[in-house]
Amino acid sequence: GMCSPGQVYTVSRGKSGMIGVFRLESQMLPGSGKFERTGIGSDRDAKEATNTAFNYLKANGGRISGSISTSTKDYVNYQDLQGIGMTGKLALPTLIALCSVALGRPVLSSTVILGEISISGTMIKVDELPNALQVCLDSGAKKVLLPMTSAAELATVPADLIGSFNLIFYSSAEDAVYKALGVE
Repeated sequence: GMCSPGQVYTVSRGKSGMIGVFRLESQMLPGSGKFERTGIGSDRDAKEATNTAFNYLKANGGRISGSISTSTKDYVNYQDLQGIGMTGKLALPTLIALCSVALGRPVLSSTVILGEISISGTMIKVDELPNALQVCLDSGAKKVLLPMTSAAELATVPADLIGSFNLIFYSSAEDAVYKALGVE
């Protein structure tokens, strides 16, 4: 259903090798621009991905919205909802969670964020799209945010699975933020 601003769901492969659901919950507090994360433990890939998101936001936040500030204290808690081990595919979901809380706008109801970005904002396609979409369906998602780089892979997904969702394609990190938050 409808989440609070800063709450985001993503589906990707965890450390155990299984594909599962991860929830991000963000808060923005007065402070000096420190980015704090809990729930990822010592996972190097997860830390790198979250740093990528924060650094991308610092460099490009003004293009998303003039009201986004990275000089406040941002806090994000990551939860592995199925106990499969943390994922390293967290840059785009983290970016969307931070923008959502900064703008006070929740992500569209029943939406899962798929895909990833590099530090330069390059879109990275979804690994094993059919399996990821099946986990989305099993988790109750109704909308799936998907990078254009994964569009060609839809041919490998059963039609009834594709028909289970409102697929929302994005072509850049900024586009993903706008579409996740329902901004036209």
